[in-house]
Amino acid sequence: MKKLIAIAALTIGATILGTNNVHAQNTTATTTVNITLNDVISIDAGSTAIGNTVDFNYVTAADYNSDQTITKANSLKVTSTKNFNVKVKAGGANFLNGTNLIPVNVLTIKAASASGTMGGTKNTVVLSATDQNLVTNAPLGSALTLNLDYMIPAAKSSSSDILGKPAGTYTQTVTYTATAL
Repeated sequence: MKKLIAIAALTIGATILGTNNVHAQNTTATTTVNITLNDVISIDAGSTAIGNTVDFNYVTAADYNSDQTITKANSLKVTSTKNFNVKVKAGGANFLNGTNLIPVNVLTIKAASASGTMGGTKNTVVLSATDQNLVTNAPLGSALTLNLDYMIPAAKSSSSDILGKPAGTYTQTVTYTATAL
């Protein structure tokens, strides 16, 4: 009987000690989280300069004798992890209509008066086939917008650059390039 009591006492003791061991187990865990960054610069979808058109229509004498401005909201949406520049250039020296030509320098591009969320120094650019700085040292950011004014001044539309050209639509591409600093 003493053996039974001793076995029972050892069993109860082991159960109690085992319960205490459960309380002594870890109650916290540690995990390492890594964030891997890459430099990014992008002219984002939603930029109206992607696949859009700017249409100037000269219908009346008043059209040829006045400045014509077309404002495009969200022309560019840029995301960049570093400060950046935006350059602009024409795809060639002239707007083309078959063999008929209008020089690209009739068009001026500049930030609209409500220019959007993109910072930096904004420049007025008389379009050419050479890259020119439209925005310099823009601060990094996400989905920064730039609203643009496209303008043909009366001095150009009432000159031989446009007057005397055959009727029709003259076309040229304009390319914007964002470059991280």
